[in-house]
Amino acid sequence: MPSVYAANRSHVLIDGEPIDGLQGLIYRVVTEREDVRAVGSDERVDVIFGLRTVHGELSILSANTALDNRLHGRLKFQLVANLKRDEGDGPRRTLSFDDCYIEAKSFSMSAGGQALTTYAFTSTRLREE
Repeated sequence: MPSVYAANRSHVLIDGEPIDGLQGLIYRVVTEREDVRAVGSDERVDVIFGLRTVHGELSILSANTALDNRLHGRLKFQLVANLKRDEGDGPRRTLSFDDCYIEAKSFSMSAGGQALTTYAFTSTRLREE
């Protein structure tokens, strides 16, 4: 049976401090790879793996001063997401993003809506527990 984590029970922290107004966390792990080709064949015979990077985004209502400071100061931080299920003491999962840097910031506001700032970050590694 799959573990379904609930956003309203989970917490995301930057250097141990909760993120106010967090609306979403998206991440992807990207590993460079290159196919090894055999002479006279149109199929690969092996794969060579290279650099692995983590790219993510945090969507926050209005803005976040702590993230703005890290963007302008080019400061490194750690992001930890503690994921929990909706019910009781069910399964938990911790995602630790190490050596993060904010690399981009975008802002949007629609008529009749609220301001939303999206911070794009990169991380050296992702540890899952």
